[in-house]
Amino acid sequence: MTQTIGWSDRLRIERLVWLLDQQLYDLPRRSRIATRREVRANLLEAARDVGTTEALRRVGGSRRLAHRYLVAELGDGPRHSLIAAAYVGGLTPLALNVLFDETAAAYRRGVIAADPHATGTFTWHGIGYLQDATTFTFVDGQVSQVGGGWAPLTFLLWVVGTVAAGRLWRLVRWRAGRREAVAQAG
Repeated sequence: MTQTIGWSDRLRIERLVWLLDQQLYDLPRRSRIATRREVRANLLEAARDVGTTEALRRVGGSRRLAHRYLVAELGDGPRHSLIAAAYVGGLTPLALNVLFDETAAAYRRGVIAADPHATGTFTWHGIGYLQDATTFTFVDGQVSQVGGGWAPLTFLLWVVGTVAAGRLWRLVRWRAGRREAVAQAG
């Protein structure tokens, strides 16, 4: 017996598809889109056959379904995480820039606290090995600032931290394994 699917049933199906998609971000974009379409089509067909509630119950939840798709696509065991790499790669510069700016501002406030009408050039050498020197030029208490950029070690630590957080070396092995599988299948 074919059952009709109302708008509330479609919303429940779309909610599961959306939750599944959120948990599959480590898959390539094409694979994620194909998975969404496949799951949506299968759920709509099952909802017509056995009802939406039963179809969703049989799926077993988005987390379990996502795990099965990830294992099928990437294999079981530890995998790369593009989301973790994006977080570390994006948030590290923000945090470091805030840290470097605040330390330079503290130095500037210290000079002004010592002499509110300071005049001259002062150099703060920054955080050792991470930051270049910052030069402050004071004219009667007014200040301009030059320098304070990232040192080469900071760039290196940023890249290494991003690769380590995302376990991106596993992405290279995964792509090589996929190429071998395609070559064997073809």
